[in-house]
Amino acid sequence: MTETMTINGAFPIVPYKNPREGIAWLERTFGAVATAVHPPDPELPLEHAEVKVGTGLVMINDAERDGGSPFNMPDPVLLYVVVDDPDALHDRAVSAGADIVMGLTDQDYGSRDFAVRDPHGNVWSFGTYRPSLG
Repeated sequence: MTETMTINGAFPIVPYKNPREGIAWLERTFGAVATAVHPPDPELPLEHAEVKVGTGLVMINDAERDGGSPFNMPDPVLLYVVVDDPDALHDRAVSAGADIVMGLTDQDYGSRDFAVRDPHGNVWSFGTYRPSLG
């Protein structure tokens, strides 16, 4: 039996003009895992989705959903995801045909980073730098 764990924290909402295709792109390109997709029927418009990227979680938004929701976000966003092995993920993204907007770069503060633009224009930055709350 799988136990559901709820967590507190900040969860970015990432817009896609075609959110189901966006989820498939994230799975193929970064090895992301969809943890919730509502409704599950691919023939129906997506209302809500959650996708695990690394050890983080993002919510997926239909950028063109009707109804005047304050969550309709047609513009792209920028995300940062902490990873242990940016080189391997970079190679996976390149193999998947991703638009690399910043190649692997060693930062002067010790991080190793790269960045990718997804089909909606969102920029996903991956690196070894770990922000701290303390």
